[in-house]
Amino acid sequence: MIQTRGLVKRYGAFTAVDGVDLSIQPGEIYGFLGPNGAGKTSTILMLLGITRPTSGEITLFGERFTPDRLDLRRRIGVVPEKHPRGSWQGMTAEEYLQMFAALFRVPRAAERIRVLLEKVDLLAVRNRRIGAFSHGMLQKLSITRALLHDPDVLFLDEPISGLDPLGIRQTRDLLASENRAGRAIFISSHQLSEMERLCHRVAIISRGRLLAEATMSGLLSRMGTGREIQVELESVPTDLPAALGALAPVQGVRLLPNGIAVRVAEEGDHRKTVSGFLVRRGLIPLRIDVVTPTLEEAFITITQESVADLAAHAGAAAEAAQDRGAPP
Repeated sequence: MIQTRGLVKRYGAFTAVDGVDLSIQPGEIYGFLGPNGAGKTSTILMLLGITRPTSGEITLFGERFTPDRLDLRRRIGVVPEKHPRGSWQGMTAEEYLQMFAALFRVPRAAERIRVLLEKVDLLAVRNRRIGAFSHGMLQKLSITRALLHDPDVLFLDEPISGLDPLGIRQTRDLLASENRAGRAIFISSHQLSEMERLCHRVAIISRGRLLAEATMSGLLSRMGTGREIQVELESVPTDLPAALGALAPVQGVRLLPNGIAVRVAEEGDHRKTVSGFLVRRGLIPLRIDVVTPTLEEAFITITQESVADLAAHAGAAAEAAQDRGAPP
């Protein structure tokens, strides 16, 4: 459906996107994740044909994509993070959608508008002016507008931002329904719990580089195949992580704000082993929880690994420069 090869975007001396390869398959929900400033927006603007890559290639629906390929761009629907109120605030919701239906030459537009408004629970306010819409209502209207022309792929940026729990559920159900109908969906969001519910595959980008692209199960497997025992403690001795890491069932240890997390094998209940070890050291567990890996944990781990890797490379470069007698 969408592929990029060696995608690069530079703004002067700054590289926002650095050799990104993406592959979005037909009929899948694809999550695009990254911290602020990671290069997500720059990548999406190139995929939408709003900006041109500095180098690299984008293939859309099997054809080479450039901003002047309007025939390909019209097969895309876009839901921005913030719905632009623009000069149409005085329009009703129905008038607004009729305008876009005319631009895209949507057949049987009135029926299409009615069906979509009903799906997002806006049919009752179709004659209300957009200027009086709440943020959540505008978000639903934006999704409706993006689906009007029946696009092959739908791009959404923070689609549930500002929605109440009912609106989140309605949006989630709508996207799942559209996907079951065969529509590919590309979502960029910080709502990792929702991404974990919705997405078939996810990509993580940081500092312009693609760090991972995998199915949900494949990405979570990078956290290890086991479970995690999270223990709340009054204090964590500095040597505790290394001591716990030497235990037979332990696969990894990480610090928590109020305790420690111990990765253990999937088989068996290792709470007794961990808690017994802590008690023998005079540490009293205040609370013990057993959890499975989440997308949020994978995201944090992978991005932190990237930062550490970049710092190590920077340190090595500085040492090499000093060895040469040059300024680092």
